[in-house]
Amino acid sequence: MINYFYKSLFWILILCLVIGCNKNEIKSKTAYFRGEIINPSSDNVLLYSDNKIIDTLKLSPDKRFLKKFDPIDYGLFKMEHLPENQMIIIESGDSILARANMSDFNGSLFFSGKGAAKNNFLMETYLKLQNEISFLSSKYSLTGENFNKIIDSLYLEKYAIWKNLIDKNNFSNFTKKITEASFKYPYANRKARYALIRGKSKNIKTDSSYFIYRQKLNFNEEKLSFFEPYISYLMSYLSLEALEDDQIFYKAKNNTDFNIKRIEVIKKRISNIKLKNILARAVAYEEIMNSNNQNSHEKFLDSYSSINPNQEYYNEIISLNNSLMQMRAGRPLPIVMLENNKGKVITSNKAFMGKKTVLYFWSQTQMNHFKRNEERAKVYKEKFPDYRFVGISIQPYNQLVRNYQELMNINVGNQLALVNYQTTTSEWVINLLNKGIILDKNCIILEGFGNFGYEKSFENLLKKHYNIN
Repeated sequence: MINYFYKSLFWILILCLVIGCNKNEIKSKTAYFRGEIINPSSDNVLLYSDNKIIDTLKLSPDKRFLKKFDPIDYGLFKMEHLPENQMIIIESGDSILARANMSDFNGSLFFSGKGAAKNNFLMETYLKLQNEISFLSSKYSLTGENFNKIIDSLYLEKYAIWKNLIDKNNFSNFTKKITEASFKYPYANRKARYALIRGKSKNIKTDSSYFIYRQKLNFNEEKLSFFEPYISYLMSYLSLEALEDDQIFYKAKNNTDFNIKRIEVIKKRISNIKLKNILARAVAYEEIMNSNNQNSHEKFLDSYSSINPNQEYYNEIISLNNSLMQMRAGRPLPIVMLENNKGKVITSNKAFMGKKTVLYFWSQTQMNHFKRNEERAKVYKEKFPDYRFVGISIQPYNQLVRNYQELMNINVGNQLALVNYQTTTSEWVINLLNKGIILDKNCIILEGFGNFGYEKSFENLLKKHYNIN
């Protein structure tokens, strides 16, 4: 009887342990991502996985958001609050709180809670790398050997910080891979960029010792396929491999034939299908966005299609090419929805009809850029008074912006905002904030790809079209 009792008790305990383990396993598959956005530019935070939006997180009245992942193992995600974004690692069991002030997104973004350390490392590493840009750019005149020494020293500094971090934390192999890649590939990219810029005069391409760093790199790392530092390095690698010995990179890179060569390098050197598609898409974007190559785009697209691209990416590139065609001089400006300072929605053709108009763009999170554009608009207006200059915010209006424009005595009659960022940036091909568009009085495009911030060039465009009705 006693033996039976103990046997029964034993199996009850085993059952309890199994149930307990299952509960823990279920709990471990859950993760939480919370956040607070101070001075938001919109009412949501977008969450991406593999470059696709997986959720739109609405901000509460107190500017907070919450996402529950159930189930989840691990993943590299992108949080985006336009126009800023940041990559984040989220794994099972994490409970991460992000806090950012949009007046200084990069400087203020901070993570707390379980899973914070790895993400703070990513952010801090990014900021350190950004701070090194001007210093390293001034070192391109050095020999390859001396430039290498500087890069290696900076790399070892970051590596020591990373090693100390992983020694103190029980990080997964996935987190170790991503956090190490966050500084390893940017420095590899620096070396590749040096070779691209200085290669011809320094004979870098024939110096095998310079490229010894490649031995530590993986050219087919699928888990890094949507990690920007990794893709940036691979893009530089493709350019190096495509560049002929007698070519200068900054001249060659604008040629369709050079981009076709990069597609050929992808075919030969990249075996991972996912990476092959991502890199080919990136090369295609660079080619199609170069409006000077429009007459050669069909030739490039033939080469691009030969790589058997992902159908979604292929359709995206074709759509981009079609949008570029619609922004050519002589075409009517594609009609989109805009809103004025009071929140009233108006179509773009009604907003710009009747007078030659110049459109320039700005972001509510880059107010210094807005000020510079307003100053440029005043200078242009004094020289070319017959144009109407209209500033367009890429985010919908909010009360803070209204108050600011009122305080600065901005003519709000010449200020509008996008209602739908994704649609408008696609149809107008807004790929940079300095884009400038010149229209005639009937909303016909005179110049669809001007650079409003490049004053000498844009002034020549204004002069060219000034006497056209």
